[in-house]
Amino acid sequence: MNTFNRLDDFLQAVKITGEAVSAHPIERFPIKVPLSYLSLIDKGNHKDPLLRQVLPTTSELLAPRSNFSRDPVGDLSAVRAPGVLHKYRGRALLLVTGACAIHCRYCFRRHFPYQQHALRHELQQALRYLQKDDSIGEVILSGGDPMSLSNEKLFDLSERLEAIAHVQRLRIHSRTLVVVPQRLDDALCNWLNRRPKPYTVVMHINHPRELSPLFQKAIRRLYRPTLLNQAVLLAGVNDDSSVLADLSRACHNVGILPYYLNMLDKTEGTEHFEVGLEKARSIMQDLRAALPGYLVPRLVREEAGAGAKTVLM
Repeated sequence: MNTFNRLDDFLQAVKITGEAVSAHPIERFPIKVPLSYLSLIDKGNHKDPLLRQVLPTTSELLAPRSNFSRDPVGDLSAVRAPGVLHKYRGRALLLVTGACAIHCRYCFRRHFPYQQHALRHELQQALRYLQKDDSIGEVILSGGDPMSLSNEKLFDLSERLEAIAHVQRLRIHSRTLVVVPQRLDDALCNWLNRRPKPYTVVMHINHPRELSPLFQKAIRRLYRPTLLNQAVLLAGVNDDSSVLADLSRACHNVGILPYYLNMLDKTEGTEHFEVGLEKARSIMQDLRAALPGYLVPRLVREEAGAGAKTVLM
């Protein structure tokens, strides 16, 4: 078994029982945890920060507060063509798949209708949209997770985008690379290191323990792309300045620079992960005192309809 898709099997593997664990949320958002990530979890510890990110709990079933919704950052209103979200000037995002190697319980797209809007068989329509708008200088591959695609599909799609003259930069957002480091195989590393246009790979790493020895060895093989990290501030996971300072240092040790620390997107079912703005700013003050400036991420929030991420600190 490479991935846990059944709650009972997962609970047995992590040695967890208790009333707070619930099968009900997985009817709406299935459990999915790769074996490589499970190996990093502190077994039998209900409060383990890695476990908290993937364990379905009864907190997901609470009636949502009025400011939490199923489309918190306005993705649906930004759909411009099949698979294309165009929110910000100069860059567009491709939802290349609805699949991901892991289902994080705070996922802001846990309710997104991928069957209707993810890029499937309408690639030509998406490419025509991007070709027609020469203001688009960067294309972001997202999902789901682009690294859920096979190398063949990822390479083909990316090379089609490289062929658009006004697209000068490509960006790939991925959590798969850290939770399944084996995905960084020879073919992928060699391909990324040979691209003719600048690539940026944005990791999604929330806790220093997620940087396993296997991931550290694998990621050091990438020398051509710019490597950044975009974390989410999560209650009970990383809402502590010492944890985030360790995360920044651990990322830098393998060539990844901190980029954003995102406030939680207010997605229905994720309220228990929210960290208040006052506490977030206090954490940032501590980070600034503890780290050199280049290791301090920007605290940001994404707001529906805004022209860019809102920088909070």
